[in-house]
Amino acid sequence: MDNQETTCSAPAVALAFLGGAVAGVVAGLLLAPKSGEETRRALKGYAKRAEEEVLERAKEARAALDETIERGKRFIAEKTADVEAAAKAGRETMKEKIDTCCS
Repeated sequence: MDNQETTCSAPAVALAFLGGAVAGVVAGLLLAPKSGEETRRALKGYAKRAEEEVLERAKEARAALDETIERGKRFIAEKTADVEAAAKAGRETMKEKIDTCCS
């Protein structure tokens, strides 16, 4: 088999999480020996925990995105400075060649 590195996008992970949550709720409803009141209370607690986890994951994703954006900005600034320095050196070299050639 090929060793391939696979990555999952954030929306795919979120969708898988939500799908698992729904499957868990359905299984819980079908298999639970609790009364309706107890089941509703348990579902509310589960929904609250799931909401908190989703919000926490969203915060983590936002922090990772912000860091990636900052790294990209630094990279572009460095490369822009490199290109400007190369252009300046090229202009100076051309000026020197013209001055020595035509003097």
